[in-house]
Amino acid sequence: METLESELTCPICLELFEDPLLLPCAHSLCFNCAHRILVSHCSSNKPLESISAFQCPTCRYVITLNHRGLEGLKRNVTLQNIIHRFQKASVSGPNSPVRAHTATMSLEHRISCQFCEQDPPREAVKTCVTCEVSYCDRCLRATHPNKKPFTSHRLVEPVHDAHMRGLTCLEHENEKVNMYCIVDDQLICALCKLVGRHREHQVSSLSERFDKLKQTLENNLTNLVKRNSELENQMAKLIQICQQVEVNTAMHEAKLVEECDELVEIIRQRKQIIAVKIKESKVMKLRKLAQQMANCRQCLERSRALITQAEHSLKENDHARFLQTARNVAERVAMATASSQVLIPDVNLNEAFDNFALDFSREKKILEGLDYLTAPSPPSIRDELCTASHDTITVHWTSEDEFSVTSYELQYTIYTGQTNFISLYNSVDSWMIVPNIKQNHYTVHGLQSGTRYVFFVKAINQAGSRNSDPARLKTNSQPFKLDPKTAHKKLRLSNDCLTMEKDESSLKKSHTPERFSSTGSYGAAGSVFMDSGCHYWEVLLGASTWYAVGVAYKSAPKNEWSGKNSSSWVFSRCNNNFMVRHNGKEMLVEASHQLRRLGVLLDYDNNSLSFYDAMNSQHLHTFEVSFLLPVAPTFMIWNKSVMILSGLPVPDFVDS
Repeated sequence: METLESELTCPICLELFEDPLLLPCAHSLCFNCAHRILVSHCSSNKPLESISAFQCPTCRYVITLNHRGLEGLKRNVTLQNIIHRFQKASVSGPNSPVRAHTATMSLEHRISCQFCEQDPPREAVKTCVTCEVSYCDRCLRATHPNKKPFTSHRLVEPVHDAHMRGLTCLEHENEKVNMYCIVDDQLICALCKLVGRHREHQVSSLSERFDKLKQTLENNLTNLVKRNSELENQMAKLIQICQQVEVNTAMHEAKLVEECDELVEIIRQRKQIIAVKIKESKVMKLRKLAQQMANCRQCLERSRALITQAEHSLKENDHARFLQTARNVAERVAMATASSQVLIPDVNLNEAFDNFALDFSREKKILEGLDYLTAPSPPSIRDELCTASHDTITVHWTSEDEFSVTSYELQYTIYTGQTNFISLYNSVDSWMIVPNIKQNHYTVHGLQSGTRYVFFVKAINQAGSRNSDPARLKTNSQPFKLDPKTAHKKLRLSNDCLTMEKDESSLKKSHTPERFSSTGSYGAAGSVFMDSGCHYWEVLLGASTWYAVGVAYKSAPKNEWSGKNSSSWVFSRCNNNFMVRHNGKEMLVEASHQLRRLGVLLDYDNNSLSFYDAMNSQHLHTFEVSFLLPVAPTFMIWNKSVMILSGLPVPDFVDS
């Protein structure tokens, strides 16, 4: 019966044929399955009637349809009758598959619907191969209506064991899986590749897919284990931090109680001291008042006695006696009345304490603002106040919380053009640190000439620290003058050896090995040799039209023009021609005939010597040189005079 059932099964729906069509190739197909094939071949903008052919899913034979479409194909009535009889026999027979299935289900665990919300779920009637979910009849109708894309889902009898399901093909029940569809990420059999929906898909062998998936899983598992280990370490750190937070909290709470108790004790002691002062002031005040009361009492007694005496004289009626006795009394009463301010003592009736007052409003405000100490605000570097020389920079800064700052820390490094200052700041190895600065300024010594530096200032107190915004400051170039010992005898140096002028008067000068000596090499060298850093100087050319400016080794010959040898590099003008010269080779350079200010930049560390029209901020030429020895500025002149400006900061147009 099982073999017969497989012969009566549609290759598309894997169910018994329903309304089977007899194809010209002698194979059969359900009418609905044939309709689904046509629907799958029909594009969204074409009607179904436009499909005129399709392939047999069993033998790949091309079936041509006439104008009636599927209705033009013959019905396989004989096959339909056989199926009808088979179904009756299956239901009524003692060994029918239905009864066998029922008996099996009674022995085994039934397959439950995986979509039901009720408890317990209903029994599954189908398993969707596409969804990989088993459904009961109600859930199947709800989730798989007879519409696209659900019509293309593959429904099979409920599958109980997922492992057993993976060993046999889900679309061809009696076929073992032996390959893997990469497109659908699914195990398939050979028939799936030959005649099924995977025929055009890319497939691989099971062993190849096994090795690849196993390797991927092992790698992911290793990464997962590693990540879990990192998470465990992180958790341990977090737990440790939490414990430390508890310890710190307890410590700060105890410190708070201790500090507040000390404040309360100070207030209690001050209360006692002030109370004693109040009592002492009270005693002094009352003592003064008692003295004033005694004075008043004494004055009052004298006044009363005088009044009694005057009243007694007034009672005398005898004129002679009255005149004899009252005259003295009248004088005393008149004197007492006239001098009442003298007789009546100055009584101080002020009850207030003149020497102190109780006013704790300032202390109350301080107590109301009582809080834990916070890190100071970030200081601000004042670029306009900062100064520089060729090897020093003085940094000035301000702070809003100056009184809460315990100290400052200055950090600096050479600026390399990096704009990510956070990343630059975190590279601790490259920073120089000056700790424990008490003022709001500091001078850094020993810096490279003509070099830009990045500075940070950190304000520090017991609660923490905060950094200022970065400031980029640069040192000036190395200052120098013209060295008289090197100047040609027909050159005159003036202006503190900053100006050189052609002088045909042939002043007598002693011969030295450093002096430019031959006829025509009217030159002089700078007073310093440079072996590191970045240096910039300018030459004021005035009306001179014949000169050479550059650098040279100490060993450069002094009896020939600079640039004629391998030890010197110069920018030169000869009347209307501008050129650069080295090792006897000359190259013309475009420059304005109005060039009056020549800038020279020696970047020793980066192996370059550049020349600029300083007034017009124009680059003229750059020598790329790997300097092997220290070099000195060198100057030659054949007419007029030139003036040297050294120790200058590197201009911004040169930096850019």
